[in-house]
Amino acid sequence: MMSVAFGLLTLALLIPSIVLHEVAHGYTSLRFGDPTARDAGRLSLNPLRHVDLVGTVLLPLLLWSSGAPVFGYAKPVPVNPGYYPDLRRGQFVTGLAGPAANLALALGGAAVAWGAWLLGAAGSGPLAWLWLLGGAFVEVNLVLMFFNLIPIPPLDGSSVLPLFLSHKGLYTYYRMRQYAFPILIALLWGVPAVFHVDLIGAYFRHTVDPLFKMLVPHLVG
Repeated sequence: MMSVAFGLLTLALLIPSIVLHEVAHGYTSLRFGDPTARDAGRLSLNPLRHVDLVGTVLLPLLLWSSGAPVFGYAKPVPVNPGYYPDLRRGQFVTGLAGPAANLALALGGAAVAWGAWLLGAAGSGPLAWLWLLGGAFVEVNLVLMFFNLIPIPPLDGSSVLPLFLSHKGLYTYYRMRQYAFPILIALLWGVPAVFHVDLIGAYFRHTVDPLFKMLVPHLVG
């Protein structure tokens, strides 16, 4: 029962993490002169404005039930790069604002975990649950951050690519973005299913796991 309760708690922590990720995109875009997210009411912290049935509910539940790292997505915040004075810089900063928000949240979770640990978290008392809560928040946000940093459209990491493209290359890039999501699915889930290679698992083991061990103290007792 405790493992089920902890799993549900992890799923609950995913919602504010996703919401703040999207709000960070919208707010940063607004700072570059784009009012699209604000005008659409997407700078709100109300989860109902951001929840996507598949990405925020069904996908995390499926991953959790299969024992895989839990992550998901919300409805993308609408942005219009046409407002940016500097297209490449605006897209780059706006794209990385979401992962940066997740990093900040992970550091906040680490502070909670360290606070509980220093106060003597052990066994199954309130401090132990606080340590678990902080650690779970760190893991959820690190998974979201590193997943979104994969440089494949439509993920946030792809915002780096326009910095290195010519005007002609940028035009081709925007044309190809419409086919990017099927390519992403094929690379992350199709290739592993066919060749039995856990690409996303290996990626998380080399990114999420080391940073998690640095941020969250080991509970003894």
